[in-house]
Amino acid sequence: MSAPLYQLKAELFKTLGHPARIRVLELLSEREHAVAEMVPHVSIEPAHLSQQLAVLRRANLVVTRKEGSTVYYSLTSPRVADLLAIARDILSRVLASQAELLADLRAAQEDEPPRNGPT
Repeated sequence: MSAPLYQLKAELFKTLGHPARIRVLELLSEREHAVAEMVPHVSIEPAHLSQQLAVLRRANLVVTRKEGSTVYYSLTSPRVADLLAIARDILSRVLASQAELLADLRAAQEDEPPRNGPT
């Protein structure tokens, strides 16, 4: 019997739960990259990057293509890039609402009379 869909979704989001993996997927959303091209943009050691790429390969989020001695990575589906764009949109909205709340709190604080010290 296969796992329930919600469990598979949870596994997908667990796979996405590492900043280096998100950064790799963002880079691959633009175009395919070789490992050496990604290293300066991901800010982790090449060996660690290779481990993160292996996790993404096992999750079938990226595929490889070899040209000579260079291995190129690309997304298995453009829908992965769509998912990252949706996540960015959600975060933008959350942060915008938090900024509005902060502005409201600051405005309310300015309207309060000054305190005269501890009571």
